[in-house]
Parts: sequence; structure tokens; C-alpha cells
Amino acid sequence: MIQMNRMNIRKLLYVALILAGIVASSNDMFGQISIGSDLSPFDYSRPKDYEIGGVKVNGIKYLDENVIIMLSGLSVGDKIKVPGDKITEAIRKLWDQGLFEDVGISASNIQGGLIFLTIDLKERPRVSKFSFDGLRKTEADDIRTKINLARGDIANDHLFVKTRTIIQKHFAEKGYLNTEVDIQQVPDGSRENYVDLNIKVKKNDKVKIREIIIEGNESLSTDQVKSAMKETKERGVFNPLNPLGPLVADVSKDVFTLKPYSALQRIETYFTDNYRLRIFKSSKYLEANVEEDLVNIVKKYNQKGYRDAQIVTDSMYKIDGSNIGIKLKVFEGEKYYYRKIDWVGNTKYEDKTLSAVLGVQPGDVYNKELLETNLSYNPNGFDVSSLYMDDGYLFFSAEPVEVLVENDSIDLEIRIREGKQARISNVGVKGNTKTNDHVVIRELRTRPGQMFSRELVIRTTRELANLRYFNAETIAPDIQPNMTDGTVDVDYSVEETSADQIELSGGWGYGRVIGTLGLSFNNFSLRNVFKKDAWRPVPSGDGQKLSVRFQTYGKGYMNYSASFTEPWLGGKKPTSLTVSLYHSLYSNGLARSDTNRASFVINGLTVGIGQRLTWPDDYFTLYQGLNLMRYDLKNYSSIFKVGTGTGSFNVFSYNIVFGRNSISQPIFPRSGSDFSLSAELTPPYSLFSTKDYTTLSENDKYKMVEFYKWKLNTSWYVETVNKLVLATRLKFGFLGYYNSDIGVTPFQRFYLGGDGLSGYNNLDGREIIGMRGYGNETITPYYYEDKNIGGNIFAKYTLELRYPFSLNPSATIYGLGFIEAGNSWLGFDSFNPFDVKRSAGFGVRVFLPMFGILGLDWGYGFDEIPGIPSANGSQFHFSINQSID
Repeated sequence: MIQMNRMNIRKLLYVALILAGIVASSNDMFGQISIGSDLSPFDYSRPKDYEIGGVKVNGIKYLDENVIIMLSGLSVGDKIKVPGDKITEAIRKLWDQGLFEDVGISASNIQGGLIFLTIDLKERPRVSKFSFDGLRKTEADDIRTKINLARGDIANDHLFVKTRTIIQKHFAEKGYLNTEVDIQQVPDGSRENYVDLNIKVKKNDKVKIREIIIEGNESLSTDQVKSAMKETKERGVFNPLNPLGPLVADVSKDVFTLKPYSALQRIETYFTDNYRLRIFKSSKYLEANVEEDLVNIVKKYNQKGYRDAQIVTDSMYKIDGSNIGIKLKVFEGEKYYYRKIDWVGNTKYEDKTLSAVLGVQPGDVYNKELLETNLSYNPNGFDVSSLYMDDGYLFFSAEPVEVLVENDSIDLEIRIREGKQARISNVGVKGNTKTNDHVVIRELRTRPGQMFSRELVIRTTRELANLRYFNAETIAPDIQPNMTDGTVDVDYSVEETSADQIELSGGWGYGRVIGTLGLSFNNFSLRNVFKKDAWRPVPSGDGQKLSVRFQTYGKGYMNYSASFTEPWLGGKKPTSLTVSLYHSLYSNGLARSDTNRASFVINGLTVGIGQRLTWPDDYFTLYQGLNLMRYDLKNYSSIFKVGTGTGSFNVFSYNIVFGRNSISQPIFPRSGSDFSLSAELTPPYSLFSTKDYTTLSENDKYKMVEFYKWKLNTSWYVETVNKLVLATRLKFGFLGYYNSDIGVTPFQRFYLGGDGLSGYNNLDGREIIGMRGYGNETITPYYYEDKNIGGNIFAKYTLELRYPFSLNPSATIYGLGFIEAGNSWLGFDSFNPFDVKRSAGFGVRVFLPMFGILGLDWGYGFDEIPGIPSANGSQFHFSINQSID
């Protein structure tokens, strides 16, 4: 009985507590209860239905309460079960934002069927600033632009993972595959809930490819397969200390046992393992490059006829901390041949014409790349697509279909869809913000109403590049065909670059440093000279060229010149007009009134007309000019000796230049050629005179200077592999005379050797020809009491390999290696084109729009110059605007 009474008492107390709770609820005295926690009084086995009577948010300082409620998906009036999925889903949604360290939802009040909810949050800290540890400033600057961190970003796991991934990917692209990134948070003492991030980066050693193992290759050697991999290369090896003794012993054994093939293999293996140089390509591992090179291997096999070739497996294995190996297994398959080639759908051209252009005949080895190139686009020659598209067939297509593959033979059917000829509807140019429209339009070879021609689109791109006003690498024709009416719109996108140049240099000539200041405004506008608003800083946009140049080493020498060129005289035809003026003064620095003053004054005027020709083709040009020059000497024979050193000499000459220029672009040409043949002639005064020139003094003999001069300049450019360009050049000059009693004039001579920047370029009309590996003007005949007065004949031969490091128009940079040979002679009696001075070396060229092309070369001259001990050997040369080239 006592026990039963105790139980009844407990029940009564429990009921009393419940009633007290109900009373408290009715009086808004309900305590906050967490929903979903272990201490929650809500029964998960018996969830109750409620209507949300209100939602509020606690713990936020930087976020909007209404946005948080919206993100949770909880709205006043919603029917929910407590506990239930709606609350769980709301917590998950808020967690997914990555903005909070803690998320909870509690019931702050329950009134009958209404429940009032509170969202309890703890915000994550925000980024105040960040810094890098373990990186150079330039590396940190590169990373800073990529990770895109900013003050106020939420410092959450997503931010850290993203930042770590970006940094590791950045350095993986540079060969650092084992980069470690540790991001540490330091509270910002000046701002609540803000942290500073210290990003510690440890790059570790670059991962290099130590070896590439090829398996399954029989038709192609291992070296041939590796050479197909353009970017993925093995690490270079130079191990001259590896003993040759075992190799010699093994090779001798193979020779005596009649195993020559084994001996050759041993020798090849030894040199491959110990002398594998890597100069132009690095051996860093980049996954994207490997994937691309696997495709290149298959292409290489396809070129050799192995149609079914494939890479069966590829794997990477670790050798040590900084070296890995790559193993590839190749399936070659059978070698295939074309057995039959049929054309289907062609009406414009006969089968034999198309087959001749295609260049693939029955019986040839299967070559997928050659077939597709000669069908679609061959950058080094003609193709079937060009045959049609140059005649307006823009909608042309050719699809090669293998209709039968039997044993090692393939029957091919090339299905032609000719379509209709398309005419050009609209032509536009975009991006010329500085150059006026008419300057660009006059260079366009594609005009509205013309039949479409792909060759003319390519030619227009070249002409725009050769203006030098636009970035040659980004000129992009946008061809927009309209099949419904058979027309096409062509838009050319250009990017303006700076065309104006400044020349500020110092050169060495005749024992003095000669300073030069020159300005070239290559996109000048003469018609806007008197418009105040056009001076920014000079009037520009009309494609004219204005150049001014001043050169001096002090009061003893001053030279100034100016020239102006209008490339389209009259505005309707590409006929240029060039006018040049120059004045030079050489003296011993004494006052004009001093009887001991020595001076040499040159005044000159040139007027020339240039034309573009249409025959033999429209790459040819013709220039004709008249030159007036007067030399006034007074007591002057220290550098230039003629006559008594006092007197006047006059030159009136006619100059004609016949040339052809088809180079792809002027700064770094990859294809094409540049050829010019010029002649400069004065009237043959002596042939019409009755004077006895054998008895005349030099002052009288050369008073009216007479000569004829022939020059030949040729350059060829061929892109051998990707961006590696072979450039060959030949230069030749000959200075002749009409009258043997007068002989060769002491003016207008050739001076060979050095950097071409020796100064005094206008002195006596001489021509300075640079040649690396030798001192300035040292490869030049000497006579007249050891005075160097130049040669009558010169020849120069150059072979260069060029590779670009940057084709950015604001800083084009390329390196080169060269071999060079040349000489100059006094006449044909001593002329021998094979008796040359030789040199070799390397250099770099930098094109800066403001300064033009700057060059630095090191050359070694192999042949001594008699009488000048230091003329050859190791020589450094600085050049400006191709003064050497």
C-alpha cells in the first residue's frame, strides 16, 4: 500500500508539471527548445503537425536576415512536422552555403498549432588580407591574379581548397608536380571576425622526365616515336666520364664475330644514354602535353601508312623525388596502300585535274594527314579546297570515304559537294581606333560584289600585317556565309599597335662616340597638322611617314636629315612619293673665320616615286628616284682624302629599284621572300667632254662625279618546324665607271664589317654593311697611305635559324643562330666570290614599337684580317633596326 501511494503521488506531480507547462505556454513563457538535438523533448516516433508562425535569425552580423530565411526554405504559414524533414532540409541548405561554422534551428514558442522558429548561426570569419611565404615577388604576383582572393571573402573550406588547387595547378604547369600549399589563419586584431591568411608554398624540385620507354614498335625506331612527341621530352644527359672501355671491348667483340648490327646498336645506346642534349625543349612533365603527344605518335604512324595504329597503354612511374618515367605500349597494325581513288560529285573540274592537285596516287602509302592537308588547306602549297574557293565556291566540301578496306589496300571515294559560287556582300574592318578607315580600305583585296576568293582573304591579311600598324598575330578574317542568297560577309578584326619609333643610340666611328637621336612617325597625317585637336602627340592616322634624325659627336660633326613619304599619292593608286633632305658638317671644330679651319659639308636632296606592279605578279614593286648631292671640302683630308682637300664635288644620279616582297609579316616573317635589284647611275659626263682626264687634277676630275652602281639583295624564309624559321640572305654590290681615265670614284664605296652603326653614314655617300664577328669596316680594302676608302665590290652570305620567344606586339623577341661569310674587293681583277671571311654565332632580337628592332649578337670571326690583329675573333655587336641584317 505504501508503494502504491508513492506511485500515485508521482503521477499527480507529473500531471501538475504538465498543466504548469500548458499554463506557461498560454502566457508566452515557453522556453527555447532545440529541434533535432539529443535533448529535444519532441518525439521522433510521433511527429506533430505545426504551422510556422514566425522565423527569426540569431548570431548574424554581416548577412541579411531575410536572405537567410529565404535560403532556409522556411516561410511563415508553411505546414511542417516537428521533428521532420523540413527542418533537416533547412539546416542542410544553410550548411551548403559555406558561410557558417554552426547551424541550428530551435522552437522559441509554441501556441497551439503554431510554432515559432529561431535559426541559430555562427558566421565563419572573413578574409582581411593575405600574403605568400616561399615565393618570389614575381611568382606571388602571378598567383595573386589567378586565385582572385579579395577582402571580405568567407574563409571557409571551399575557399581554401580552391586556392590550394589553383596554386598547385599553376606550378604543375611549370613542372612542379609536388607543390605543397599550407594556408594558415591568423585573427585580425583590428577587426572582429576577420582573419589574415598566410599562404605557405613549397614548390619542391621540378619533376623531370628521366626516361621514356616505348614497347611494341617495330616499323618505327624508338627515336622516331620519341621525335613525334613535340613537347614531351626526356631529360638531357651529358656524361663524358662514363668509361668507353667496356663499349670498345663489346664493339670489338661484335666486329670480330661478324655482328655489325649489334655493334651499331651498342654505339647508339652508349651515346643516347650519355650524350642526350636538351636545348630547345624542356623535359618537364605536363599531362596536357603528354595527351597531345600521344595523338602525335598515332599521326606519325598514320603518315607512314599504319592506319590502325594506336597507343594501347600509357603509364607514369616514379624514379625518385624529382624524376619520373613514362612507359608507352604501341600497336602498329598493318601498313596500308591506296589501291583506287575515285572522285564523285565534281562538275567544275575533271578527275585528272583534281588528282594532280591532290598529289596522292593509287599505289601510294596511306597517309591520312597528307590526304586531308591536300584536300582542305595546305599552308605550303596548293590544295583542292583552294582550287574551288579561289573561284568563289565558298560552300565547297570534300569528304574522303574509305569504301573498301581489303588486306593491305584501301579503295577511296572522295565525295565533292561544289555548291554555288558566292559573291561578297559586305566587307568590314573592326578595331582600327587610330588608323583612318580609308588607309585600311585601300589595302583590302576583297571588295563587295567580287567573287569570293580565299587567296584574296589571305593576301589582305598579309597586306594589313605589313602596314605595321596592327598586331600581325591577331589579324583575323571573320567569314560569314549566307547560303540562302549565296553571299558572304567578310570582316577583318585588327588590333592597333604603336607605329611610331624613337632612336636613341651611341655608335663608335673613327675613334669617337657618335650619338644619334631619331624620330619616326610611321602613321602620320599631314592634312591634320594645323588642327589643334589632332596633336596626340602628333597628327596620325593617314598612313604617311615622317622621319627626322640628328647625329653628332660634338661641334666637330653634325648631321641632320628629314624625310616624308606619302604611300598613296592622289589617294587612288598605291604610288608613293618620298622626299628626303639631309645636311652634314664635319670640321676640326675651329671657328669659321679661322684660316686653319677644316670642314667637309654635304647637302643632299632625294625625290622618289614608288609603284606597285601587276606584272609578273602584284608582289612586284618599282622605285625610281633622283638624287642631288654636293660635297664642299675645305682643308679636309683627315678622314676622306680626295684632291687637295679643298673644292666642290657634285653628284646627280638616277636610282631604279625593281623588287618583289612576299614575306608573311615584317617583324618575324615565317614564309616568303624579299628580292631587290637596283641600279644607281650618273650621267657619263666624260664621254661627252673633250677634256684630257689623264692630265686633270682630282679636284677637276671628280667635280662632276660619275659612276654606276648595281646591288642585289635577296632573302628567303621557310618555317621548318613549328615556329623554327630558316632565313637565308645574299647581298652583292658593284661600283663601276664609264671612263678608264677617271677610274672608280672615291665616293659611294662599300665598307664591310661590324654592326653597321659606325656613324658617318652620309660621309661621301658610303654604304656601311654590317657583318658579325669582325670589327667595324675592317673587311674593307686599304690603300691611299693606309687610308680606308672602301671597296668597289662586296658579297655577303648569311644563314640563320630563328625561333620566337614572344610574339606579343608590344615586345616581340626571338633568338637566332647564324653562320656568315663575306668580303669586299677593289675590282674584278681581285674578285673571288669564294674568297670570303667566315663567322658564326648567336644573338637575340627585340622589337619594341617605340624603338624598332634592337639586336645583340655575339659572333666569332674565323679569318684574320692582315694588318688589323684584333679585327676578328670574339665580337659583340649591338644593332638598331636591322643595321646588321
